[in-house]
Amino acid sequence: MAFFESGRPIEVDGGLAVRSKRGKIGEQWWSRRFVDVLEEFCDPGRLARGRTYARKGQVIDFALTPGQVKARVQGSRSTPYAVTIRISHFDTAQWDGITEQLGARAIYRAALLAGEMPHEIVELFTELGLPLFPDRLSIDCSCPDWGDPCKHGSAVLYVLAEAFDDDPFLVLAWRGRDREELLGALRGTPEPDDTPDPLAVPDEPLDSRLTDYFSPGISLGRLRERPPRGATPPELLLRALDAPPVRVRHVPLVDVLRPHYRDLAAAETEE
Repeated sequence: MAFFESGRPIEVDGGLAVRSKRGKIGEQWWSRRFVDVLEEFCDPGRLARGRTYARKGQVIDFALTPGQVKARVQGSRSTPYAVTIRISHFDTAQWDGITEQLGARAIYRAALLAGEMPHEIVELFTELGLPLFPDRLSIDCSCPDWGDPCKHGSAVLYVLAEAFDDDPFLVLAWRGRDREELLGALRGTPEPDDTPDPLAVPDEPLDSRLTDYFSPGISLGRLRERPPRGATPPELLLRALDAPPVRVRHVPLVDVLRPHYRDLAAAETEE
Protein backbone atom coordinates (compact mmCIF):
# COMPACT_ATOMS: atom_id res chain seq x y z
CA MET A 1 0.00 0.00 0.00
CA ALA A 2 1.38 3.37 -0.97
CA PHE A 3 1.85 6.02 1.68
CA PHE A 4 1.97 9.75 1.19
CA GLU A 5 2.78 12.35 3.80
CA SER A 6 0.34 15.22 4.03
CA GLY A 7 1.87 18.64 3.57
CA ARG A 8 5.47 19.66 3.18
CA PRO A 9 8.18 18.09 5.32
CA ILE A 10 9.27 20.14 8.31
CA GLU A 11 12.53 21.93 7.53
CA VAL A 12 15.59 20.77 9.43
CA ASP A 13 18.11 23.26 10.76
CA GLY A 14 21.57 21.80 10.11
CA GLY A 15 20.36 18.67 8.34
CA LEU A 16 22.73 16.51 6.29
CA ALA A 17 22.00 17.91 2.83
CA VAL A 18 23.96 16.37 -0.05
CA ARG A 19 26.07 18.73 -2.16
CA SER A 20 24.70 17.55 -5.51
CA LYS A 21 21.63 19.63 -6.36
CA ARG A 22 20.81 17.92 -9.65
CA GLY A 23 21.73 14.81 -11.58
CA LYS A 24 23.70 11.98 -10.08
CA ILE A 25 24.73 11.84 -6.43
CA GLY A 26 28.25 10.57 -5.76
CA GLU A 27 31.48 11.71 -7.40
CA GLN A 28 34.05 9.03 -6.58
CA TRP A 29 33.99 5.61 -8.22
CA TRP A 30 33.20 3.79 -4.97
CA SER A 31 30.17 5.97 -4.11
CA ARG A 32 28.94 5.74 -7.71
CA ARG A 33 29.24 1.94 -7.52
CA PHE A 34 27.14 1.96 -4.36
CA VAL A 35 24.48 4.19 -5.96
CA ASP A 36 24.42 2.01 -9.10
CA VAL A 37 23.79 -1.08 -6.96
CA LEU A 38 20.90 0.44 -5.01
CA GLU A 39 19.32 1.90 -8.17
CA GLU A 40 19.22 -1.61 -9.65
CA PHE A 41 16.75 -2.99 -7.11
CA CYS A 42 15.07 0.02 -5.44
CA ASP A 43 11.82 1.59 -6.63
CA PRO A 44 12.71 4.52 -8.96
CA GLY A 45 9.85 6.71 -7.73
CA ARG A 46 10.78 6.41 -4.08
CA LEU A 47 14.43 6.91 -4.92
CA ALA A 48 13.53 10.16 -6.70
CA ARG A 49 11.61 11.39 -3.64
CA GLY A 50 14.52 10.25 -1.46
CA ARG A 51 16.94 12.35 -3.54
CA THR A 52 14.69 15.37 -2.98
CA TYR A 53 14.72 14.75 0.78
CA ALA A 54 18.50 14.29 0.74
CA ARG A 55 19.00 17.57 -1.14
CA LYS A 56 16.69 19.45 1.25
CA GLY A 57 18.63 18.19 4.28
CA GLN A 58 15.77 16.17 5.79
CA VAL A 59 18.22 13.56 7.15
CA ILE A 60 18.98 14.78 10.66
CA ASP A 61 21.89 12.45 11.42
CA PHE A 62 23.20 8.94 10.94
CA ALA A 63 25.53 6.55 12.74
CA LEU A 64 27.44 3.79 10.94
CA THR A 65 28.55 0.62 12.71
CA PRO A 66 29.58 -2.78 11.30
CA GLY A 67 26.66 -4.06 9.25
CA GLN A 68 24.28 -1.29 10.22
CA VAL A 69 23.37 2.36 9.68
CA LYS A 70 20.87 4.10 11.94
CA ALA A 71 19.47 7.49 10.96
CA ARG A 72 16.70 9.96 11.72
CA VAL A 73 14.74 11.58 8.91
CA GLN A 74 12.32 14.47 9.34
CA GLY A 75 9.04 14.24 7.45
CA SER A 76 5.87 16.31 7.79
CA ARG A 77 5.10 14.83 11.20
CA SER A 78 6.64 16.33 14.30
CA THR A 79 8.49 13.16 15.30
CA PRO A 80 11.38 12.18 12.99
CA TYR A 81 11.27 8.73 11.45
CA ALA A 82 13.84 6.15 12.52
CA VAL A 83 15.60 4.38 9.65
CA THR A 84 17.82 1.30 9.97
CA ILE A 85 19.79 -0.11 7.04
CA ARG A 86 21.48 -3.49 7.47
CA ILE A 87 23.98 -5.51 5.45
CA SER A 88 26.04 -8.56 6.33
CA HIS A 89 29.47 -7.72 7.72
CA PHE A 90 32.59 -9.85 7.69
CA ASP A 91 33.82 -11.54 10.85
CA THR A 92 37.31 -11.38 12.36
CA ALA A 93 38.61 -14.44 10.54
CA GLN A 94 37.37 -13.14 7.19
CA TRP A 95 38.95 -9.75 7.79
CA ASP A 96 42.23 -11.39 8.79
CA GLY A 97 42.26 -13.09 5.38
CA ILE A 98 41.34 -9.85 3.60
CA THR A 99 44.06 -7.92 5.42
CA GLU A 100 46.65 -10.57 4.59
CA GLN A 101 45.81 -10.32 0.89
CA LEU A 102 45.78 -6.51 0.94
CA GLY A 103 49.16 -6.46 2.65
CA ALA A 104 50.62 -8.92 0.17
CA ARG A 105 49.80 -6.72 -2.84
CA ALA A 106 51.84 -3.55 -2.95
CA ILE A 107 49.33 -1.54 -5.00
CA TYR A 108 46.54 -2.01 -2.44
CA ARG A 109 48.75 -1.59 0.59
CA ALA A 110 50.35 1.65 -0.64
CA ALA A 111 47.07 3.20 -1.78
CA LEU A 112 45.21 2.44 1.45
CA LEU A 113 48.05 3.69 3.64
CA ALA A 114 47.94 6.91 1.59
CA GLY A 115 44.22 7.26 2.34
CA GLU A 116 43.01 6.24 -1.12
CA MET A 117 40.73 3.48 -2.38
CA PRO A 118 42.21 1.61 -5.37
CA HIS A 119 39.64 0.55 -7.97
CA GLU A 120 41.14 -2.94 -8.17
CA ILE A 121 40.20 -3.63 -4.55
CA VAL A 122 36.72 -4.70 -5.71
CA GLU A 123 38.27 -7.59 -7.64
CA LEU A 124 40.25 -8.72 -4.60
CA PHE A 125 37.13 -8.88 -2.42
CA THR A 126 35.29 -10.73 -5.20
CA GLU A 127 38.12 -13.26 -5.54
CA LEU A 128 37.81 -13.98 -1.82
CA GLY A 129 34.07 -14.55 -2.15
CA LEU A 130 33.36 -11.49 0.01
CA PRO A 131 31.85 -8.78 -2.23
CA LEU A 132 32.71 -5.27 -1.09
CA PHE A 133 29.40 -3.75 -2.17
CA PRO A 134 26.14 -5.41 -1.07
CA ASP A 135 23.72 -6.59 -3.74
CA ARG A 136 20.80 -6.36 -1.31
CA LEU A 137 19.93 -4.13 1.64
CA SER A 138 17.54 -4.61 4.55
CA ILE A 139 15.86 -1.26 5.21
CA ASP A 140 13.42 -0.58 8.04
CA CYS A 141 11.64 2.71 8.70
CA SER A 142 9.16 3.71 11.40
CA CYS A 143 6.91 5.37 8.79
CA PRO A 144 3.70 3.58 7.60
CA ASP A 145 4.98 3.19 4.03
CA TRP A 146 5.62 -0.45 3.19
CA GLY A 147 7.79 0.45 0.21
CA ASP A 148 11.27 -1.03 0.00
CA PRO A 149 12.79 1.37 0.45
CA CYS A 150 10.53 4.25 1.44
CA LYS A 151 11.62 7.78 0.60
CA HIS A 152 13.08 8.23 4.08
CA GLY A 153 15.29 5.16 3.65
CA SER A 154 16.19 6.34 0.14
CA ALA A 155 17.25 9.73 1.50
CA VAL A 156 19.57 8.05 3.99
CA LEU A 157 21.09 5.91 1.21
CA TYR A 158 21.98 9.01 -0.82
CA VAL A 159 23.41 10.82 2.20
CA LEU A 160 25.44 7.70 2.91
CA ALA A 161 26.70 7.60 -0.69
CA GLU A 162 27.99 11.17 -0.41
CA ALA A 163 29.58 10.33 2.96
CA PHE A 164 31.43 7.55 1.10
CA ASP A 165 32.65 10.26 -1.29
CA ASP A 166 34.32 12.06 1.59
CA ASP A 167 35.63 8.99 3.39
CA PRO A 168 36.05 5.75 1.39
CA PHE A 169 36.98 3.90 4.56
CA LEU A 170 33.31 4.09 5.63
CA VAL A 171 32.63 1.46 2.94
CA LEU A 172 35.06 -0.89 4.71
CA ALA A 173 33.84 0.10 8.18
CA TRP A 174 30.29 -0.87 7.19
CA ARG A 175 31.65 -4.30 6.28
CA GLY A 176 33.24 -4.59 9.72
CA ARG A 177 36.72 -3.02 9.80
CA ASP A 178 37.26 0.68 10.51
CA ARG A 179 40.09 2.84 9.22
CA GLU A 180 42.33 2.79 12.29
CA GLU A 181 42.11 -0.97 12.75
CA LEU A 182 42.68 -1.75 9.07
CA LEU A 183 45.62 0.61 8.59
CA GLY A 184 47.16 -0.53 11.86
CA ALA A 185 46.98 -4.12 10.65
CA LEU A 186 48.44 -3.19 7.25
CA ARG A 187 51.35 -1.35 8.85
CA GLY A 188 52.10 -4.49 10.85
CA THR A 189 51.96 -6.74 7.79
CA PRO A 190 55.43 -7.70 6.52
CA GLU A 191 56.36 -6.50 3.06
CA PRO A 192 55.77 -9.05 0.27
CA ASP A 193 58.74 -11.40 -0.22
CA ASP A 194 59.10 -10.39 -3.88
CA THR A 195 59.51 -6.69 -3.10
CA PRO A 196 63.04 -5.70 -4.25
CA ASP A 197 65.28 -3.96 -1.76
CA PRO A 198 66.35 -0.65 -3.36
CA LEU A 199 69.47 -0.55 -1.17
CA ALA A 200 70.63 -4.07 -1.94
CA VAL A 201 74.09 -4.22 -3.61
CA PRO A 202 75.60 -7.52 -4.78
CA ASP A 203 78.70 -8.46 -2.82
CA GLU A 204 81.70 -9.02 -5.09
CA PRO A 205 85.33 -9.50 -4.06
CA LEU A 206 87.55 -6.52 -4.90
CA ASP A 207 90.18 -8.52 -6.73
CA SER A 208 87.61 -9.56 -9.35
CA ARG A 209 86.92 -5.91 -10.26
CA LEU A 210 90.47 -4.47 -10.35
CA THR A 211 90.47 -4.06 -14.13
CA ASP A 212 87.26 -2.04 -14.33
CA TYR A 213 87.05 -0.54 -10.84
CA PHE A 214 87.38 3.06 -12.07
CA SER A 215 85.26 2.55 -15.20
CA PRO A 216 81.74 4.04 -15.36
CA GLY A 217 78.90 1.57 -15.14
CA ILE A 218 77.51 2.76 -18.49
CA SER A 219 78.94 4.50 -21.52
CA LEU A 220 79.49 8.22 -21.02
CA GLY A 221 77.63 8.81 -24.29
CA ARG A 222 74.47 7.33 -22.75
CA LEU A 223 74.43 9.65 -19.75
CA ARG A 224 71.53 12.05 -19.75
CA GLU A 225 70.61 15.00 -17.63
CA ARG A 226 69.03 13.77 -14.44
CA PRO A 227 65.25 14.26 -14.63
CA PRO A 228 63.80 16.74 -12.16
CA ARG A 229 62.62 15.33 -8.87
CA GLY A 230 58.91 14.87 -8.47
CA ALA A 231 57.03 17.63 -6.76
CA THR A 232 56.35 17.23 -3.09
CA PRO A 233 52.71 16.23 -2.53
CA PRO A 234 50.86 19.28 -1.17
CA GLU A 235 49.31 17.18 1.61
CA LEU A 236 52.63 15.66 2.73
CA LEU A 237 52.34 17.38 6.12
CA LEU A 238 48.95 15.75 6.69
CA ARG A 239 50.48 12.34 5.98
CA ALA A 240 53.46 12.90 8.26
CA LEU A 241 51.59 14.08 11.35
CA ASP A 242 49.33 11.95 13.52
CA ALA A 243 45.70 12.57 12.59
CA PRO A 244 43.79 14.48 15.31
CA PRO A 245 40.70 12.69 16.72
CA VAL A 246 38.40 15.27 15.14
CA ARG A 247 35.58 14.62 12.67
CA VAL A 248 33.48 16.98 10.59
CA ARG A 249 30.08 15.50 9.79
CA HIS A 250 31.46 11.99 10.42
CA VAL A 251 34.50 12.62 8.19
CA PRO A 252 38.03 12.72 9.70
CA LEU A 253 39.47 16.24 9.75
CA VAL A 254 42.51 15.15 7.71
CA ASP A 255 40.27 14.01 4.85
CA VAL A 256 38.40 17.30 4.95
CA LEU A 257 41.64 19.29 4.74
CA ARG A 258 43.37 17.18 2.06
CA PRO A 259 41.47 18.53 -1.01
CA HIS A 260 41.96 22.11 0.22
CA TYR A 261 45.74 21.58 0.44
CA ARG A 262 45.66 20.30 -3.15
CA ASP A 263 43.56 23.27 -4.31
CA LEU A 264 46.03 25.71 -2.73
CA ALA A 265 48.94 24.00 -4.44
CA ALA A 266 47.13 24.09 -7.80
CA ALA A 267 46.40 27.80 -7.36
CA GLU A 268 50.08 28.55 -6.69
CA THR A 269 51.04 26.59 -9.83
CA GLU A 270 48.64 28.60 -11.97
CA GLU A 271 50.06 31.89 -10.69
